[in-house]
Formats: sequence, structure tokens, C-alpha cells
Amino acid sequence: MWVVYAFCAALFAGITSILAKIGIQKIDSNLATALRTGIVVLFAWIVVFVGDVQHSLLDISSKSLLFLVLSGITTGASWMFYFRALQVGNVNVVVPIDKSSTVLTMLLAILLLGESFTLLKVSSMILIGIGTYLMIPKKDGAASASNQRQSILYAGLSAIFAALTAILGKVGIEDVDSNLGTAIRTIVILILAWLIVFATKKQGEMKQMDKKSWTFITLSGLATGLSWLFYFRALKEGQASIVVPIDKLSILVTVLFAYFVFKEKLSVKSCIGLILLTSGTLLLVL
Repeated sequence: MWVVYAFCAALFAGITSILAKIGIQKIDSNLATALRTGIVVLFAWIVVFVGDVQHSLLDISSKSLLFLVLSGITTGASWMFYFRALQVGNVNVVVPIDKSSTVLTMLLAILLLGESFTLLKVSSMILIGIGTYLMIPKKDGAASASNQRQSILYAGLSAIFAALTAILGKVGIEDVDSNLGTAIRTIVILILAWLIVFATKKQGEMKQMDKKSWTFITLSGLATGLSWLFYFRALKEGQASIVVPIDKLSILVTVLFAYFVFKEKLSVKSCIGLILLTSGTLLLVL
């Protein structure tokens, strides 16, 4: 069943990227992240209370709480870099690089969590790695070169923190209800996000936001909340080295929406990369 949860997480994660890209077009990316996180926090805690698992909050061990907080911090960092990358670059450039966290997560899961090291996983990592590389397009003009370099840098940092998030989150929710663990992590992210907003003095931009920005940021927050609930439920029940790659199949949803919404087209090389990346991921489901 955890494989189904992982695929559901991928679906909503893919939708999140498109909704967020639309929502942050006219506002600071850090402010948008803080606002989205507020929606996720509200959604996550509603799920906790509906499921009546809030009573187990006092039973969480100090170890689990520590790792949940750390995973919240790394998630916040990953989000900041990811949405900054989305703001300055194309979706089809940012998302593949961000998804490269898959390989790093698989390696960390094998080294730190003691998950099985098989020929199938090695083959999958190679295909995902090559596919990701092929999906990164060459610079197409001096005017966009600077933005593309920035988006690649931010997306790379996002991938590193995303990989750390998966490992820390896996340890943090071992003895905790996955929905409660998600809710706790979102509070940490919310605090971190607003600290950055106030430190950069961007809170005043809220007054300039139009209805469209509010709508899409809210929708992206709801999609993120759903993605997380499925993702950490899958992590709790399954292997991180398999759950994470499946979750990264969200790239298929993102690329499809990017084509129809933003008219972003993939080159032949990028299409081959996408096929390899997808094939490498599906190998793990066998």
C-alpha cells in the first residue's frame, strides 16, 4: 500500500510546482514560501485532529522530536532554494535538477539507514543520474545565461537539502504517527520561513498581492499538504530508497503541465533524459 501512497505524493508534488510557479510570478519567493507553509500547517493539523492523534504528542521521544525538527529545517531550506530557482528559471530546468536528490537520498539510505544495496538499485541510480543530466538544457543566449546559472545553483542546493530531509524524516517518524510528524515539521518550516521574510523585510509585499497570487499560493499549499501526508505515510511504511524515487515521478506531471500552461517544450535530448529518469524510477517498483 505504501507504493500507492508514494505515487499519490508524486501526483500532488507535480501539481504543486505548477501552481507555485504561477503564484510567485509577482511576489518575493521567500514570502510566497512562508504564506504557502501557513496553508500547509493549517491543513496538516486539521488532519491530525480529524484523525484524533493529537493525544500522542506528549508520547514523542526526544530523539524523534529532534529529527522531526531537523527535517523541518532542511525542508525549509530546500523550499527556499527551490522556489527561488522556479522564480528565476524555467520549470523544465529547475525540476530535473531538484529531482537529482533521488540518487543522493538512495545512497544515504543505504549508507545511514542500512537499506539493501542491490544491482537493481545501482542500475536505477545510473539511469536516473544520466536522465537528470540530459534534462539540463544548454544556455540559450547571453541574456538568460545569468538567470539559468542562478536557477541551476538554487535547484542544486534544493536537491541536497531535500535528500537530507528524506533521511531525517524517515528516522523522525519511525515511532510517530506520520500525520502528526508532518504537522510538527510544518511548524518548524513556518517559523523558519517567516524569520527569513522579516529578516529580508519582505512582509510589506503582502499588501501588493493580487487575487490571482493569493489563489494559486493557497492551492499550491493545499497540494503540498496532500503530497506530504502521502509522502511521509509511504516513508513510514516503506523503504526510503524506493519511496523517494517514486515521489520524484512528479516530474512527469510537472513537465506535462509546463507544456500546456507555460508552453515550455522539451528538446529531443531532454525527452531522452526524461525517459531514462522515469525508467530508472520504475525499475525500483519491480
